[in-house]
Amino acid sequence: MKPPLDCPCGGGRYAACCERWHAGEAAPDAEALMRSRYSAFALGLTDYLLATWHPDTRPATLDLNESPAPKWIGLQVLAHQAEGDSAQVEFIARYKIGGRAHRLHENSRFLRRDGRWYYVAGIIDEQ
Repeated sequence: MKPPLDCPCGGGRYAACCERWHAGEAAPDAEALMRSRYSAFALGLTDYLLATWHPDTRPATLDLNESPAPKWIGLQVLAHQAEGDSAQVEFIARYKIGGRAHRLHENSRFLRRDGRWYYVAGIIDEQ
């Protein structure tokens, strides 16, 4: 798959944004990791999503081949709070399924282990 010019997370050009994290460089903070995970969902990068999921909560497999497939259309980071090796990121991810718009409002928890941030879990706001 040819990489996009613009990063799906909205952070500018893909090459200067999430591509480096997708290529294996450690994200500097939980917000950068969360943005890169959003982009990975948009680009179908299953291996990256599993690799950045904390081992204690990581699923054995991840299937992104839903039908109809969601089309990820925007990300808004509402808050990022870090204290030591733990962090929280609140965000809204917008997507479409079958032409109908949806939004995912989540508070995600992250932990840093051996210099790398990992997604632990999220609480979805159903409002």
